[in-house]
Amino acid sequence: MSQASAENSPTRSDAPTESDWEELRRAAVEIAGRAYAPYSHYPVGVAGLVDDGRIVRGCNVENAGYGVTLCAECGMVSELIAGGGGRLVAVWCVDGKGATIMPCGRCRQLVWEHGGAECLLQTPEGVLRMDQVLPQAFGPEDLTR
Repeated sequence: MSQASAENSPTRSDAPTESDWEELRRAAVEIAGRAYAPYSHYPVGVAGLVDDGRIVRGCNVENAGYGVTLCAECGMVSELIAGGGGRLVAVWCVDGKGATIMPCGRCRQLVWEHGGAECLLQTPEGVLRMDQVLPQAFGPEDLTR
């Protein structure tokens, strides 16, 4: 699906339900079990609800050259784009034990780019909007100023 057709797809206007959040956590925990983390031994899984109702997932994939390690959020965003695009509505990130963790700064920027200020993030302190998690974020609109 092209980016143009992804933009014309139906979108969710409602907030994620309790069931949506449960499915995100389940998907994040499951995908964390597939992480490739032989160096840090810190598997991470993430799942995101897309505005068309899909769930996209990612896990960290480490590399002996640490700088080319892929965060779980990179995998999730790759699946989002490869599946036709859309906007993230809600995201949940967990460690290998299933505990909720906060994405690193780089990954918060990825979520911002593909979900915006309104995207909801489950954090160790509860659900927060991305504009609370990444205040004064730099986004595509800054490139046109």
